[in-house]
Amino acid sequence: MTITCETHGRVRVITIARPEVRNAVDPATARALFDAFRDFEADDTLDVAVLTGAGGHFCAGFDLKAAAGPAGRDWIAAVDIADDWSDAASQPVPGPMGPSRLLLTKPVIAAVEGYAVAGGIELAAWCDMRVVAETVTFGVFCRRWGVPLIDGGTVRLPRIMGQGRANDLILTGRPVAAEEAARIGLADRVVPQGEALTAALEIAVALTRFPQACMRADFLSARLSGPELARAIRREWASFGTFLAEGMDGAARFASGKGRKGDFDDI
Repeated sequence: MTITCETHGRVRVITIARPEVRNAVDPATARALFDAFRDFEADDTLDVAVLTGAGGHFCAGFDLKAAAGPAGRDWIAAVDIADDWSDAASQPVPGPMGPSRLLLTKPVIAAVEGYAVAGGIELAAWCDMRVVAETVTFGVFCRRWGVPLIDGGTVRLPRIMGQGRANDLILTGRPVAAEEAARIGLADRVVPQGEALTAALEIAVALTRFPQACMRADFLSARLSGPELARAIRREWASFGTFLAEGMDGAARFASGKGRKGDFDDI
């Protein structure tokens, strides 16, 4: 089982459950996340979702051990981009990380502990709010492996924190701690270590008490439209060729044991 789903009233908690690899997403996990969020969107008994990770980390990105092999490469290459994302049903296949190309009509809150890096920061950016532990580390760590952001990171990060700050993270790949994440707008709430899920659940439950039609109307109006998002993600997807040119070699180096624990010198 690569994910778990729990229901708390009108809130669905979806947990990436691969703690042995800091919840890195392999093809099976990506598919499971995609299906879980489409099920959440279609369920009229649910109003808000929380995305989190098991074992003290949010997500370490796409599983580079999987990416180093043909199955992982084929998974990433096979994803498609719909022309118009008017709703979740109009995107028929997952993004590389799973739900990153879904346009939901209900809010999703990220409960972030530990590492949210590479594709993990893209999943956090896909969520509509981020509640983070004070010991969190964000970062575009895939920079050192030649793996591009292809799950909406280049689209969403500038909208969340502004172009200049997003450029800093995207270009350097440096680690960002909770205090800075809050200052630049990447973190919406900072809580003590181990309390991110509890705090995110409290917010989610509070949101379910509001009149939902009005809340969702404002929520949808405040973000990129489906066609606008589709165009931006399609432009980002042009970077996939650099994964084949550089990222496969980087993934193989990671799989061999290089650069663990965010080490930028051992690559």
